[in-house]
Amino acid sequence: MFSEHSVTENGVIERLKGLNGASWSYYHGENLPKLAQDIFIEEWLKNALCSLNPDIAKQPDFADEVIYKLRGVVLEARHTGLVKANENFQEWLMAEKTLPFGENGDHITINLIDFDNIENNHFVVAQQVHYIAATEVFFDIVLYVNGIPLVVGEVKTATRPSVTWQDGAADFIGGTKHYWKNAEPFFVPNLLCFASEGRTFAYGAINAGPKDWGPWHTTQQEEEQLTGMASVLASVEGLLNPQTLLQILESFALFSTLKTGKKTPPKRIKLLPRYPQFEAAKQIVERVKSGYPKKGLIWHFQGSGKSLLMLYAARMLRADNHLKNPTVLVVVDRRDLDSQINETFGGADVKNLVKVQSCKKLGEHIEQDSRGILITTIFKFQDVEIDESNSKGLNDRDKIIVLVDEAHRTQEGSLGDKMRWALPNAHFYGLTGTPISSIERNTFKLFGADEDPGRYMNRYSYKQSIRDGATVPVKFEPRLAELRVDRASIDKEFERLAEEHGLDNDEKTALSTRAGKLAVMLKAPKRMEAISDDIVQHFTSHVKPKKLKGMVVVYDRDACVQMYYLLGQKLGFDAVEVVMNVDQAPIKAKGGGKDGKENRDWRKWNKELESPLTEEDFQRWQEIDGDDQLQKDLIESYKDPESPLQLLIVTAKLLTGFDAPICYCMYLDKPLRDHTLLQAMCRTNRLYEANGVRKGMGLIIDYLGVFENLRTALAYNPDEIEGVVEGIERFKEMLPEQLKKCLAFFPGVDRSLEGFEGIIAAQECLPTNEKRDEFAAAFGVLSKLWSAINPDPFLAPYRNDYKWLAQIYESVRPVGQTGALVWAALGPETIKMVHENTDINRIRNDIDELVMDEHAIFTLTEKEQEKRALRLEIDLMGRLRGSGNPEFVALGERLEKLRQQYEAGVIKAIDWLKGLLDTAKETVELEKQTGERTVTEEDNVQALTKLFMETRPDRTPKVIQDVVEQIDKIVKATRFDGWQNSASGPREIQKALMLTLVQFGLGKDKELFNKAYEYIKGHY
Repeated sequence: MFSEHSVTENGVIERLKGLNGASWSYYHGENLPKLAQDIFIEEWLKNALCSLNPDIAKQPDFADEVIYKLRGVVLEARHTGLVKANENFQEWLMAEKTLPFGENGDHITINLIDFDNIENNHFVVAQQVHYIAATEVFFDIVLYVNGIPLVVGEVKTATRPSVTWQDGAADFIGGTKHYWKNAEPFFVPNLLCFASEGRTFAYGAINAGPKDWGPWHTTQQEEEQLTGMASVLASVEGLLNPQTLLQILESFALFSTLKTGKKTPPKRIKLLPRYPQFEAAKQIVERVKSGYPKKGLIWHFQGSGKSLLMLYAARMLRADNHLKNPTVLVVVDRRDLDSQINETFGGADVKNLVKVQSCKKLGEHIEQDSRGILITTIFKFQDVEIDESNSKGLNDRDKIIVLVDEAHRTQEGSLGDKMRWALPNAHFYGLTGTPISSIERNTFKLFGADEDPGRYMNRYSYKQSIRDGATVPVKFEPRLAELRVDRASIDKEFERLAEEHGLDNDEKTALSTRAGKLAVMLKAPKRMEAISDDIVQHFTSHVKPKKLKGMVVVYDRDACVQMYYLLGQKLGFDAVEVVMNVDQAPIKAKGGGKDGKENRDWRKWNKELESPLTEEDFQRWQEIDGDDQLQKDLIESYKDPESPLQLLIVTAKLLTGFDAPICYCMYLDKPLRDHTLLQAMCRTNRLYEANGVRKGMGLIIDYLGVFENLRTALAYNPDEIEGVVEGIERFKEMLPEQLKKCLAFFPGVDRSLEGFEGIIAAQECLPTNEKRDEFAAAFGVLSKLWSAINPDPFLAPYRNDYKWLAQIYESVRPVGQTGALVWAALGPETIKMVHENTDINRIRNDIDELVMDEHAIFTLTEKEQEKRALRLEIDLMGRLRGSGNPEFVALGERLEKLRQQYEAGVIKAIDWLKGLLDTAKETVELEKQTGERTVTEEDNVQALTKLFMETRPDRTPKVIQDVVEQIDKIVKATRFDGWQNSASGPREIQKALMLTLVQFGLGKDKELFNKAYEYIKGHY
């Protein structure tokens, strides 16, 4: 007859006995040299103490003292609890304890296990081990190392379909046997427990619930998965071989403090690695020790524990004597990820941990060669200035290892560039659940080593994660909210608005493009009302009865405010909360020259959106955003099943790095795609089991049909990735030639000239629009090549020329800053008009598949027409000279003198422009004071342009004319009625003006900026 004894138990033991290398000797329980009450096999333990500790070998009685101390740790469990006692015993196992057994009573380290030479240890697998404590038990399998029981296994019959590994695990966790309680002393030295029924295999740490037990495979087993007893024996061989067990004990068995709720005390837990974490952390350490290649990509699906993987790798790197005290830099790219990593590392009591607080501190730590584990965000590299002449960066030591979490979003740009320049010889390892493979942004190129097949060092797919029970499946349920748009009415109203305010084609295009965006449609009040009703109905009928919680993801922060009040009125305001970025300025400033200035977010949401926003709500959101601890407390409340908080409303924050297993349902009303979509949906894929509630899957309610993007987000084609990366290598061959082509537009120009003078010299080589267009097209190709290759040391010799060309390109392309100003003036009115003509038909829940292309929904834009030439209608100089007013005469004389000085070379073009600005400002003021017809009211050109056209000498650089025209265009945009009441008014003008001046290399000229701004203010 088949039984657990004959099939599973004997199969496991035979495999352990037959391992190559260090293997297990076999004893039946009744033949072990111990009594039923004994935990240790003291004969073997005493032999190990003598063989591993020369001072004890000289005085064998010392071994009895050590065993006496170990028995004391076992007895502590009655008072401290099993986990704390286990943690204390692990300190002995890890040789962290000393006793005065040396010469003259010196303290010596006590070694219980030899981790360096494992053949020096005594490994025994025992069957049916008898133990008596609060109750009498027979453990199926016990693994002893040097007489210490490190592993206990329970097996069940393989022939009954209703029995699973969980029945074996249940013997430890509870029920009538409840080993961890009834045989508690035996588990004080325990490393791990395992269970099997002959078909599957799982292991867990002491006091772990069923969801925290996991399988042991290899990441290579993605498609071809062994089944039945073959799978069990492969797991046994992989996990329970002596080398793996001692590696787990030495480097991976951790203890951490887990918050269980706002009102409940934190709980101490034991952490063991899952096999992908074990594999990848070891690979990182081995690659760093070998010295090449100095990078690698770890591609592990969202929710599979990348934070813990980094913790394991960082500890192993720091503990390795061969690496001589390395620096480990853990880099994240969002504050909430930063918080999650800090909690993971801090909760595990990691030594030599530094949380970098500022850009300045990061620079100091790097330059001062700080050792230890540094945790920082990528944004703290923003103050680093790249010096191409300094190949050593800030620190060129090669024992700096950089671990980058979610390695895709900011690593491809200038921040990643700065980090790599600062640490030229560092090792870079990227960890992501969602790598990107495109020409412009490519995680595989950035972190993937050529030597790694597929350009990843270790991969753990979403299929493996779900199969292993590391995450739960996620179901997408499309409930498309159908829009009804009265396009004819919108077009008619828009034309009226444009005509009323005299918009030219450029301004109409800018306004209609912004008004026609999907955002305006999604936030239409009738639509938001319908979506909120649907969320309430679904949540109360499908989510709340399961005693689980949800998230609502909306388009932007404005929508967060709208949705908060809609849901709060229906579910109660204690059930909902918003987590988003909020302007931290006071609602109304007092003193400091800003008296009475309103907070921009407050003004927008309270006045422009006309929401029922209260000061209390606004200030609470500010505090949640600005105070990390307050945000953590809020999240802990959300995780607490007893808390009334049921729904979090977000738009960007908490879509990454947010781990709340109780989150079951996400209501998605924001267009997401690719890696962003995957990261968001994985907020619902965490395991959850508490108080009789078990989450079987996550749920996404999809109001926009974005789930169609999942196929591309989850697709992985190695050939395609290789093609992209190989294409990038070809781009390296093309870039120098394209750079030469761009530089050929500027023969003889001194590229060392900076700022304004350099731009004037370069622009003289582009005298016509045709020539400018040719250069812009050539530089566009160069820019794409550069983006595809960057960051890469290959670019270093070309960087200065590229930066120079980029500056010239910025100076010749149309600025288009007036779009923001037109929007500031007319945006609210336009939005209101769109909202009044946008309704919702119904919310459909009968859809299998739907593609919603945001670009095809609706557009307001006309075709952009060529700008007609503006003709000068008024001779401003003649007007000034013809006036009898002495003040006008004086202004005319001043203009004449300015022109003469410039023509004679006494003043530079820039000084002439400053003088022109002053005169234009005074002209406007004087016309207002005298009541004479203001020049600028009926003309197509503004005062400054008129003055310029009349007074400019023939050899005036084209760039000066460009500056003048652009400044006047900004002025024109400010002249709309009601502009002064816009929340973003002065800020938008100053921003547009500064960008204009920067474009022409004049950004650092504060005097010019102030004069230009004063001139603009004259038109209010």
